[in-house]
Amino acid sequence: MLETLDAAAVRRWCASGLTALRAHQGEIDDLNVYPVPDGDTGTNLVLTFTSAQQALAMDLGTLPDDGHTPHGHALRLMARGALLGARGNSGVILSQILRGLADTLAAVPAVRGRQLADALADATTAAYAAVARPVEGTLLSVVAAAAHAARRADSDDLRAVARAAAEAAAHALARTPEQLPELARAGVVDAGGRGLCLLLDALVEVITGESPGQPASTPPARRAPVTAVRESGSDAYAYEVQYLLDATDEAVNRLRAELDALGDSVAIVGDGAGTWNVHVHVNDIGAAVEAGVVAGRPHRIGVTRFADQTAPAPGPQVALPDGRAAVVVATGAGIAELFAAEGAVVVPANPSTGELLDAIRATGAARVVVLPNDPNTQSVASAAAKEAHGLGIKVSVVPTRSPVQALAALAVRDPKRRFEDDVIAMAEAAGACRYAEVCHAAREALTVAGPARPGDVLALVEGEVHLIGQDLVDTCTAVVDRMLGGGGELVTLLCGADAPAGLADRVRAHVEGAWPFVEVQAYEGGQPHYPLLVGVE
Repeated sequence: MLETLDAAAVRRWCASGLTALRAHQGEIDDLNVYPVPDGDTGTNLVLTFTSAQQALAMDLGTLPDDGHTPHGHALRLMARGALLGARGNSGVILSQILRGLADTLAAVPAVRGRQLADALADATTAAYAAVARPVEGTLLSVVAAAAHAARRADSDDLRAVARAAAEAAAHALARTPEQLPELARAGVVDAGGRGLCLLLDALVEVITGESPGQPASTPPARRAPVTAVRESGSDAYAYEVQYLLDATDEAVNRLRAELDALGDSVAIVGDGAGTWNVHVHVNDIGAAVEAGVVAGRPHRIGVTRFADQTAPAPGPQVALPDGRAAVVVATGAGIAELFAAEGAVVVPANPSTGELLDAIRATGAARVVVLPNDPNTQSVASAAAKEAHGLGIKVSVVPTRSPVQALAALAVRDPKRRFEDDVIAMAEAAGACRYAEVCHAAREALTVAGPARPGDVLALVEGEVHLIGQDLVDTCTAVVDRMLGGGGELVTLLCGADAPAGLADRVRAHVEGAWPFVEVQAYEGGQPHYPLLVGVE
């Protein structure tokens, strides 16, 4: 049993935590409640923590000359490795939890109970700050409960505090279905929270030498139909404003209050060195930027019209003559070729922070725009942009949610414009492109369009199921009709790897007959899972 948390214990925790995540990877992946085949939280957590362990393995105990303790140095290595290897929103949040622990414990001579409690509190703050719109009933609720219980234990006994945190996390995980109705209807708990409980259990075992013996938090074997909702932007505010800000802590505290009065989804995350990442949803763009000017020095300003948004390795240097480049995340050989033809560096789907950072650096450009093409990759892209900023590279993330939006954004690039103006134009073009996905249901679910059963054809518009059918071609033409009913001049079709022969031709023929003034562009995308991706501009 340990009285304090030393560097050796940190390394054992990282190894045992990774073992636990790997053992339960499939279980956590299966906690996905959405009917399309995209549940990969367990995989993302494993990959993120693997990167943390690799960072520890590459350093065999050397200490930098910065006053940090051996355990603090080990925690910083873990946090840094997790950040560079973070995949998906769950991975990014986990990396921030580790960062909060490292920042608090780095210079603490001895980590006992009260020090661990303080670190968990700071880890919770960092986790919430990493999310633009925190949702209870998720990983955030679980880490908050662990931190609260650790503080409530009010003890220097490291074992007692660790046990209290792990037990509270397990109980908070069990309550997540009460906070998110879709979890309750599915009969499952939150996937990210489940992963954190495994890591806290591993910490208890390292400290005490005993298994924590928590109440079982695995999901029931039977899954009821679920009403699933994907996160989307605020309905009350039309724009998303983001910028980096060089400012003092006091100025940032005032800025938070000002932005809270202007809009919602306020998130301000600092790097500990005076640079902050500012995010807010507003209707008054100028007021949000002006508030940043008053607080300090804003830079890398990005504006996205939010109300309208409802495979190959990185190539050689592709910087344009003016020192700009684009990095695009994509899956499917055809889609990758389309982006490469537009002069972009293509990164395979579900990249880590480090992989995106490598691609950004490989461009050789001083100013880079990143197109993530997936809501789950946006946090990773933002983390990579922040890391690139520290290397002197100016990076803006245009929050594209589909490859068809990225094609629309790249089509309006103009090197004659200022970089900031070009990014805004690309964001507007992406936001003006409505997108749809057609796939087969992977599981039973109750969607906003009605009940779906495995094998049904689902047509999702802006991430929500709008149509459920039995015939693939009929469903594809029906969703295109529905989208064009709201207006449009150009339809882009990307056929997937499993699309039947002639699918694009049949959809094109339908559009030409029913919508004679609409142009249709069709490409072989080669993406998995989705026989057809549709964009309407």
